[in-house]
This record gives sequence, C-alpha cells and structure tokens, in this order.
Amino acid sequence: MVDLSVSLSGLTLSNPVIPASGTFGYGKEYAELYDINILGSLSFKGTTREERFGNPQPRIAECAEGMINSVGLQNPGLAAVIEKELPELSKIYKKPVIANISGFSIEEYVQCAKAMNDVSQVGILEVNVSCPNVHDGGMAFGVLPESAAAVTKAVKEVAAKPVYIKLSPNVTDIVSIAKACEEAGADGLSLINTLLGMRIDIKRRQPVIANKMGGFSGPAIFPVAVRMVYQVSKAVDIPVIGMGGVSSARDVIEMMMAGASAVQVGAANLVNPYACKEIIEELPAVMEELGIENLRDIIGIID
Repeated sequence: MVDLSVSLSGLTLSNPVIPASGTFGYGKEYAELYDINILGSLSFKGTTREERFGNPQPRIAECAEGMINSVGLQNPGLAAVIEKELPELSKIYKKPVIANISGFSIEEYVQCAKAMNDVSQVGILEVNVSCPNVHDGGMAFGVLPESAAAVTKAVKEVAAKPVYIKLSPNVTDIVSIAKACEEAGADGLSLINTLLGMRIDIKRRQPVIANKMGGFSGPAIFPVAVRMVYQVSKAVDIPVIGMGGVSSARDVIEMMMAGASAVQVGAANLVNPYACKEIIEELPAVMEELGIENLRDIIGIID
C-alpha cells in the first residue's frame, strides 16, 4: 500500500495535490462534479483588501500547450471572502485551506494576512508578491530580493500561521529572491507563478488580450517550473510547493523529485475540471510502477 501523504510546515496533507489559486474559485463549481475532500488542500481565489472587478475583456488567449490570462485579481474583497465565501467553502470542504493574498502596498498585505490568520479553516497563508507596488513606481514586489523580503517580514509580524511566498518567474535570479524571503522569515515558498506572454490577432492586427500581455500557463511552462523548483529547493531549507504546467500524476512525481513537498495544479483545471481528481486517482498506480512506497521519500532526490 503506497503512502501519498505529505507535510507542509506541520500541516499533514492526505496527498500532495492542491488546486492553484485562481483556477478553482472557492470550490463550489467543482464540488458539484466530485467530492473535493479528496484534495490535499485547496488554494482559493486570490484575495485583495478591496473588491476588484479585474481587467477589461478579452482576458483570455489560447496558445499551443497553454493559455494566457489577464483576469486582474478579480475578487469580492477581503471582507466578503471572510464573511461569505469561506463559510460557504467550509460546508463542502472539511480540510485546512490555503489563503492566497495580494496587495498593492505592504499595508494591504499586512491587513489581508492579519485577517486571514484569524480564520480557523485557513492552514497556510500564500502571499502573491507579483503585484505592483503602487508606492514605489509600480514595480512588482517579487522582482527584487529587498522588496520581496520586506513583504515577507511584514506579514510574518502579524501572522502566526505558516507563510508561503508565491514567487514570480519573471525575474533574472529567482534563487536570490527565494533566499531573501527565507531570511526574512518565510515558512515556505510557492513557485512558479505565470510567465509573461502575449498573442496577436493577425487579422485584426491587434493584441488578443485587452491588456496586451498576461500570464502564460499550461504544459508548455512545465520544464521551466521544474528547473526553478529544483534551483530554489537546493538553495533553501524551507518547503517548496511546486506548480506550473502540472497536468498528470507523472508531472507531480517529477516536480517532487525536483524538490517540491506538494504540487499545485492550475490551468489543467480549466481544461478538464476533473484534472485534480484524476491525478490523485492515478498517483498510486504510477508510484507502484516506479517502485515508490512513500512520496515523502522522493522529495528533492535529484542532486
């Protein structure tokens, strides 16, 4: 009998499969299709302090082996998520969840973190540092080690629950940023967020997406994600949640061999709403085929 259980900062998951933020909403639509309690955990839709309507449409562009999205962190805002969405989620999902939070200033990150820390169902805070800093010229917090560390330190000061920083791949040196977050107190890291991409409608001679560029995700970015998870996991001593193009049980195992302690599944949910369910069901057979008895044994086995 194979063992699929993994651990994230003291939180035990029955398996490593977690729907990625922004691709699973608050679970309600998927719960109509299958029992989502089979999931290891669930990273719900990214939350900002204020309600956001998101970017103008069109927001989605199809690509070979992937997609580009520019949704723009559309969400009902911190108060509505805590007062309405999470109580509804607790009725259908009984395990600890991952609260993905975003901010456009350190103060916003702190307010979101402090509020989510007090929600009993939240097991981990996942801090998205891909947002532009409105007080510092609009550069994303996650682009520089110093700014990523500043967010980490501020959030850690108000959060007792584990804090995982979600890193952007759109940087020159992701390892230096990861190490800066670790030194600032991060309990773990999530990577990678989407790559920056663009498509052009050659008939209209216009960008497909109204915002011109957006986040590129899907199977095409999987090798990049594996490489970055490998580099970061070798450089830090805190857990890494790997993501980026994961769409099969074999992808999960590959990501864990690269160094991930758990794995998030993103764009695959939008193509196949049963993706996470199928991956979890396939994992035992793939493990047996590869002679893996316990998933924890393969984490970071690549030298």
